[in-house]
Amino acid sequence: MPPIQKTAKNLFIVQYLNSIYPLSPGFTSFLVDKIKNISFKKNEIISREGEICDKLFLIKKGLVRGYFVSENKDITTWIDSENEIFTSITGFFKHETSREYIQAMEDTYCDYLEYDDYKYCLDNFPEMLQIYRIMLEQYYVLAEHRVYLARIPNGRKRLEFFMETSKPEIVERIPKKYLASYLAMRPETLSRLL
Repeated sequence: MPPIQKTAKNLFIVQYLNSIYPLSPGFTSFLVDKIKNISFKKNEIISREGEICDKLFLIKKGLVRGYFVSENKDITTWIDSENEIFTSITGFFKHETSREYIQAMEDTYCDYLEYDDYKYCLDNFPEMLQIYRIMLEQYYVLAEHRVYLARIPNGRKRLEFFMETSKPEIVERIPKKYLASYLAMRPETLSRLL
């Protein structure tokens, strides 16, 4: 879907980044110039396996999942919602083709920054290094949660851990087949547990 025309008052990502670490006027001005808005329809594929994703997205409203396909079955590996950043990790940071798909599970509205602009921010605005550090720490905590979740042998305990470490209000918004896939269980098992 083509980018939506941006307006200075609609730069959600500027407010989000400023809440993490104070932005200088020069950095704010750069972001106002470079950030774009985009929307995705429910079920729209945002990025495909084999593509290079060169955008770092921040969800203003909506729900997104990452998944890969194995033996004709898609397996959900992560789920993000409002105020969360997503991209294809290998596609964006390593500029390599992705092994995963990214899909909107609801109509989703995002701000995004392209890779070259992201790199420029890191090289030219010291506050971006602080933001990067803080966000990297947050990402590692979430990655630890996903690794731990994947190793819990009991389905009920996986669901409980997910509820404890996620935004509980999104559980009702996630299609059950995707939540079941994320929790490594059959949809019927999830239905019994909910």
